[in-house]
Amino acid sequence: MKSITDEIIVTENTPPAKRRPKLVSWLRKRAADLAPFATLAILVIFFGLASDSFLDIYNLRNILSQIATLSIVATGMTFVLLCGQIDLSVAAVATMTGVVAANLFSEAKLPEILAILIGIVVAGLFGLVTGWGTTKIGLPSFMMTLVAMQVANGAALFISKGKINYNVPPLLKSLGSDYIGPIPLVVVMGAIALLVGHLVLTYTRFGRYVYMTGSNRVGTELSGINTKLVIGTCLIISAVCAGIAGMLNTGRLGSAQSYGLDSFLLDSITAVVLGGTSLFGGQGGVKNTVIGLLVFGVLSNGLNQIQLDIYIRLLIAGLILLTALLINNYALKLRSVESAVESS
Repeated sequence: MKSITDEIIVTENTPPAKRRPKLVSWLRKRAADLAPFATLAILVIFFGLASDSFLDIYNLRNILSQIATLSIVATGMTFVLLCGQIDLSVAAVATMTGVVAANLFSEAKLPEILAILIGIVVAGLFGLVTGWGTTKIGLPSFMMTLVAMQVANGAALFISKGKINYNVPPLLKSLGSDYIGPIPLVVVMGAIALLVGHLVLTYTRFGRYVYMTGSNRVGTELSGINTKLVIGTCLIISAVCAGIAGMLNTGRLGSAQSYGLDSFLLDSITAVVLGGTSLFGGQGGVKNTVIGLLVFGVLSNGLNQIQLDIYIRLLIAGLILLTALLINNYALKLRSVESAVESS
């Protein structure tokens, strides 16, 4: 039988080639965080070389403007995905909220602040209903939010009668189109949403409960935490974020209509997952979402800058996003394997 001293000597005399290098171990553990950064860097370098105007300061500001309202929707979607759920109603709620606020202001002649606040409340009520259906009735969030999407789309169409309303609250126009120095105000609003979301998830008890619910719901419930309340609150947060984004988009365009925001749904999910947040909950966060948004914005803008044939642009974008998602998924598996090795 070997003594403890013998085992220590054997370990110390093990050739370096047979030991796992610390750098390799660190890279494998951080692969999930580094993969989105690497994707972003590759895209920036490629489009920077392919287009003379891509790295122009005005174009970079344009990228931020393009993802500003999407970043608010993605913030809410991050909460939902982290707790292991999905929200398919964000685009419809965003559209409906913009229509509600504009019509309350133009048709009901309500003060613009009141019209905006009612719009946010209506969006929150949709989140409350989807949260209630998911947690109390027991319907999957996929189905519950799918129903909410249909209802919200129908409400927007009914209220607007299919017409475009150009009489939107001036405050929304200001928030959607004004500047603070060289920075669009809508970009500031998006940054505020991301910052608040990050602070809540990182430094509050509720944020810890969100991660715990997504990682192990049964274990979290056994520890005395009301996971139903956590999930319901996340769905309300998602709906309110979608409503705010919808109204800001209405102000940015200067009109409210019952169509045009359908891309919010897939774009927000794609941006969140691109950043490294798991669809199965418990992993990721708003920091990851920021990187995913930048990847998404750079890709969309870059393909326009290089003037790629419009008939193949969507296909190329989809293939690039698929590749990035596969890389991120592989990186998550590497981190899981490395964590398992360290724990053993």
